Amino acid sequence: MNETMLEELVNNALREDIGPGDYSTISCIPADVRGKAVLKIKEDGILAGMQVAEKIFRMREPNLVFESLKKDGDVMQYGEKAFTVEARVHAILSCERIVLNCMQRMSGIATLTKEYTRLLEGYKTRLLDTRKTTPNFRLLEKEAVRIGGGVNHRFGLYDMIMLKDNHIDYCGGIEKAIEKAAAFVESQQPQLKIEIETRNLDDVRKVVAVGKGKVLRVMLDNFKPQQIAEALSILDGDFETEASGGINLENIQEYAATGVDFVSVGALIHQAKSVDLSLKAVII
Repeated sequence: MNETMLEELVNNALREDIGPGDYSTISCIPADVRGKAVLKIKEDGILAGMQVAEKIFRMREPNLVFESLKKDGDVMQYGEKAFTVEARVHAILSCERIVLNCMQRMSGIATLTKEYTRLLEGYKTRLLDTRKTTPNFRLLEKEAVRIGGGVNHRFGLYDMIMLKDNHIDYCGGIEKAIEKAAAFVESQQPQLKIEIETRNLDDVRKVVAVGKGKVLRVMLDNFKPQQIAEALSILDGDFETEASGGINLENIQEYAATGVDFVSVGALIHQAKSVDLSLKAVII
């Protein structure tokens, strides 16, 4: 993960939660009292957010003792423990909810992603996430997808050119959109790759006619598996291919069986259910 982005995310979360002070803790616990806490797993799944949890605690108390009992990507089961932390009680309690919120959300995404990636075992097709993320939390949501075995698509609007339906319609058609995007890349941003969305087989033929050497990947949006197979035949291996739209746990193997390079699934993030975790004081 990008360390600068992670620190900014954590600082914003701490400001949001603590505000002028954690008065619940300040009111009843002396500032110099030290304590220990343990992260308890209360639901089966895939663990994610260990690195983030340690970062959150260390941003409040750099010299604390953080002991990892499991690691990101591990299978977790009810009753297990993920880590212990020893620090000032004020630091533990001010970080408790932020750590839990991040880890519960990330573990839920990683767990759902693993369900999808297990279904892709034996196929060449890889699983992509999307930009359908929670504002200001994308960094951790995409990291959770990676932990669950998925592949991160572009992070934002700046690290890849993706010409979607609205870009194409506003620009005046696939041919114009490709030509203009390719000229922009050549003159101003040579490191950028271009992906273009197609809505039917005629669109695919247009990309073949004008996009070779310019377009890296063709998105086949809302194509049925049979249409994917036809599109792959037209594209003839000259482009990376991505199936998108309506792909779920029930039909993902049908899409993978076509030989498409990628399937993108927004539900990895926006349909994931948080996993139950708790942070409990250890009384010594």
